[in-house]
Amino acid sequence: MQRRKLEELNLLDDFLFNAMLAYPDTGEAFIRKLLETLFDRKFPHLKIRAQESFAGSNTDLRGARLDVYIEEDGSVQINGEEIPTIYDVEPDHNHKTAEIKAFPKRARFYHAMIDRRSLKAGEHFGKMKKVYVIFICDYDPFGYDRALYTIKNRCLEEPELPYEDDAETWVLYTRGKKGNISESLRQLLSYMENTNQNNAINEDLRDIQQMVDQVKRDGEVSLRYMKWFEHDQMMYEQGRKEEQENTERERKIAEQERKNAERERQIAEQEKKRAKVAEQLAETAKQEVKDAKRKEELTKQLLADERLEDLKRALDDPVFRDCLLKEYGIN
Repeated sequence: MQRRKLEELNLLDDFLFNAMLAYPDTGEAFIRKLLETLFDRKFPHLKIRAQESFAGSNTDLRGARLDVYIEEDGSVQINGEEIPTIYDVEPDHNHKTAEIKAFPKRARFYHAMIDRRSLKAGEHFGKMKKVYVIFICDYDPFGYDRALYTIKNRCLEEPELPYEDDAETWVLYTRGKKGNISESLRQLLSYMENTNQNNAINEDLRDIQQMVDQVKRDGEVSLRYMKWFEHDQMMYEQGRKEEQENTERERKIAEQERKNAERERQIAEQEKKRAKVAEQLAETAKQEVKDAKRKEELTKQLLADERLEDLKRALDDPVFRDCLLKEYGIN
């Protein structure tokens, strides 16, 4: 894992994004400008908590760490209504195939963790807060080259049916070409991935760049970055070791499964052969019973016709016996 200098980080990097939020002089101003560009409105009343952790309800259940958890009180009118709102903003440049495949379930999990704490005991469901989970990615998790994907629950049978559960997921792709978004938002997305003076091309971005410069110049932030990298490097190495162990474990499991499958195939083949032999034996026994009945019938007919010499000959001569069977029409 190669270490980048603090100066080289952009706002999609977890460390810089969270350093901006935690820095006393920049946190609220930074996230306010971010939300105002995203939603094209003012945000006068915000409560911001960086790196908000939501523990699992039990020690063996997974929790979640939200990069920035923002609450807005109900004093703001949204579409004519005063609705308390929560915003979870997640910068993300994870390019692992498995993580991208599980992207919708990750969003679902974040919504669930937030919703679980949205109501106090006994409160009516109508008091649940509106929740936006917002991902800002430098990759396209869905492959449609859209700058913005807005995802809400709906009824498949009646697409026009209003289903307002006040849960939305926004996925912003920094390089997306399609979609009707504002120019300021498109500039912000580009700047998030390429955070430098050259890309700070409007007033809000220049203000954010000043905050970024202030944070990056701070000695305490640099020290925290060194410690963060060392911890991240340790977790990375531990993850690699666990991945290697998991790979070896999976290889052994796959080998055992292959052996088990081969054993089952051989057993099935033996069962098939046994079944075929049993079928042949049954057919032979059936034929023997039929032949015995034909011989018995032929004997009766020959005795009735007093053909004793032919009866004696038929006992030892199969060809002569078959001729007699045909003569008497015994099948």
